[in-house]
Amino acid sequence: MFKITDIKTQKRDSQRLNVYLDGKFGFGVARTVAPWLKIGKELSSQKIEELQAKDETEKAYQRALNYLSYRERSEEEIRCNLRKHDVPDIAIEEVLERLRGNTLVSDKRFAEKWVENRAAFHPRSRRALAVELRQKGVPRLIIDEVLAEVDDHDMAYKVAKKKLRRVQNLEWPEFRKKLNGYLGRRGFSYGVSAEVVRQVWDEIGELGD
Repeated sequence: MFKITDIKTQKRDSQRLNVYLDGKFGFGVARTVAPWLKIGKELSSQKIEELQAKDETEKAYQRALNYLSYRERSEEEIRCNLRKHDVPDIAIEEVLERLRGNTLVSDKRFAEKWVENRAAFHPRSRRALAVELRQKGVPRLIIDEVLAEVDDHDMAYKVAKKKLRRVQNLEWPEFRKKLNGYLGRRGFSYGVSAEVVRQVWDEIGELGD
C-alpha cells in the first residue's frame, strides 16, 4: 500500500492534481477522476493503475471536446483523431459512449449539417454528398435517410446560378459545354445537367427580351 502524503494543484492546469505517495511524486490525475483523494489515504497498486487508466480516458474525452469545439464531427472522425494520439480503442469507445450520452455527437445531426452547409455554400449532387459522408464514416442507413429529401435538380440549379456570371456571355454551344462539364464535376448526371443548363439558358434569353 502507498500513503498519500501530499496533493498539489498543477501549475499549468488547475483542473489537474499531482499526487505524492510516501513523500515522492506518484502520479497526476484530473480532479474529476478522483475528487475523493485526500492526504493520509492509502492506495494499492491496483487502485493506482485504475486511476491512471481513468485519467487517460478523461484526457481523451477532453481532447474529443476540443476537437468538437471547431465544428460538428462524425463518430469516425473522432475515432481517427484519438487514434492519432495513441488512445486505446477501449478508451475511445468509452469516450464516444459518454459523448452520445451528453448528446455531443450524433452521426445523423452531423450528416444533416453537412448537407445543409453544402447546399448553402458548395452544392453537390446527392451521389457526391453520399460519397463525402461515407468518407466521414457515416453509416449507410443514416446517409440514405438524410439524402432522401435532397433534390438533384435544385442542387444543380444552385450550382449553375453560381457559375452563370462566367459563362452567360458565351454562345450556346460553348455555354452548354462549359456548364455541363462544371455540373458533371460536381457529381450531377448528364440528364440533370442538360435539363438545368437548358433552363438557365432560357432564363438568360427571357432577361434579354
